[in-house]
Amino acid sequence: MTSTVQSPYSSEQIAAWLRGLLTIAWADGNFDTQEQEFIASITKNELALGIKWDSLEVITPEELAAVLGKGTPTAENFLRTAVMVAIADGTYSPSEDQVLQQFCQALEQPQNLLEALRHTLERPQQITPTIPSPGLTKREIAALCPLRDWLDGLDIQDPRVARFLCKMIPSQCPFERDVTLFGRKIVHIPPMCKVNPLYEQLVGLRFRALCYLADKCGEDVSLYI
Repeated sequence: MTSTVQSPYSSEQIAAWLRGLLTIAWADGNFDTQEQEFIASITKNELALGIKWDSLEVITPEELAAVLGKGTPTAENFLRTAVMVAIADGTYSPSEDQVLQQFCQALEQPQNLLEALRHTLERPQQITPTIPSPGLTKREIAALCPLRDWLDGLDIQDPRVARFLCKMIPSQCPFERDVTLFGRKIVHIPPMCKVNPLYEQLVGLRFRALCYLADKCGEDVSLYI
């Protein structure tokens, strides 16, 4: 359904917002058919801008700042969702880090908030049959506290952004599982909630998005549960 809630964001801002998230999604080179279909759905059904998903291109930091503004609450909320996209799969890659740093600088947001995120670079990919992931140290986990607080401060004021969050973030923690080959376990994959040190922030964002859609917009959120 189309929400009647008045959004503080213009269609131009939301389009730039989506292009920014696309730029993050494309940063590590992993953009498969399922992800393409997801972006197509967001574009056609929710942005209602009359454009096709394949016409959306990556956006430069300068273009993004020109639309969202520098040092604005809009720019800050965008950056929060950009971090969410970067860490949603449990892996924060160097290419994603580079794009986020460029966005952060162009939007004139405090770059120290992203410094702690670098401690998580590629950690989940270090899991092998013989060498378990070393995880984060207590000091590194403590260093993530300001970032956690910052992510928790995302102010959801647009139903299109809220729907994006509900679709992007899984409704439950993926189960841990063993990968076997010829009847022998070759690797153990832990649940996402143990791989991603910011998983609780993702779940919190999703919950607030659901509450916004249900309480403020009067939408049926059962399809997201």
